[in-house]
Amino acid sequence: MKEKVKADPALVRELIDKYIPEASGESSEKLVRYYEMLIEWNNRMNLTAITDPEGVVLRHFADSLIGAELITEGASCIDVGTGAGFPGLPLKIMRPDIELTLLDSLNKRISFLDEVAKELGIDCELVHARAEDGGRNPRFRERFDFALSRAVASANLLAEWTLPFVKTNGASLMYKGPSADEELKGAMNALRELNSTAEIREFAAVWGVRKLIVIKKHGQTPQKYPRKPGAAEKNPL
Repeated sequence: MKEKVKADPALVRELIDKYIPEASGESSEKLVRYYEMLIEWNNRMNLTAITDPEGVVLRHFADSLIGAELITEGASCIDVGTGAGFPGLPLKIMRPDIELTLLDSLNKRISFLDEVAKELGIDCELVHARAEDGGRNPRFRERFDFALSRAVASANLLAEWTLPFVKTNGASLMYKGPSADEELKGAMNALRELNSTAEIREFAAVWGVRKLIVIKKHGQTPQKYPRKPGAAEKNPL
C-alpha cells in the first residue's frame, strides 16, 4: 500500500503567487482547492505520479497554461484524454471565457473531474469515451475550435485522435517536451492524410523544455478517421 500524501495548501498558495502571478484571488483559490482534491483522490486511486506542491504547481498547473495565449476568446475546446484534468481545468479556471469539454476513457477519472467541477463551480461537459469513439460521434465531430492533449501519445497517433473533433480552420494543440521536433517529423504522413499542417511553438519554462505542436486543420477529416480503437497503434498513419 502506498503511503498517503498530505496536502499543503499554504505552500501551494505561495507557489501559485510565485509562478502563476496572473492568477487572481478567486482563480488562485480554485487552483489551491483543485490541488487539495487531487491529493485527496490520488490517495485512493492513481491520478498522478506528481504530488509534491512545487511539482503540481509547475508541472501540472503552470504547464497547462502555456497554451492559453493560442486559444482565442470564447473558443470551444475539448481536452482529449484529460486524465486528472490537464490541461483543460487549469485553462478553464484562468480562462472562464472558453467552452470546455473533458473527455477520458476511464470512468473513475470522470467521477473525480465531476466532483472538482462541482466543488469549484466550473461549467464544463464531461464525456466518458475513448477518443476514437468520441471522434465518430456526431455530437462531437468537427464541433470544436481547439482540441487539447497532454501526455497522451505520439503526434502521429494524436493527429488521428484529435483532428476529427476540430472544425475546419481550427487546431489541435499538443503539449510536448524535447521530443516534439522528432515527433512532428514522424507525423507528416498523418498531417497530409488528415488535411492539416503544423508548426512548433517553444516556451521557456523553469521545469524543462516545453513545446506545443500546433496542427492547423484545413479541410474536413476523411470519414474513415478515426479508425476503430487499437487500429492507430497497430498501423500508424
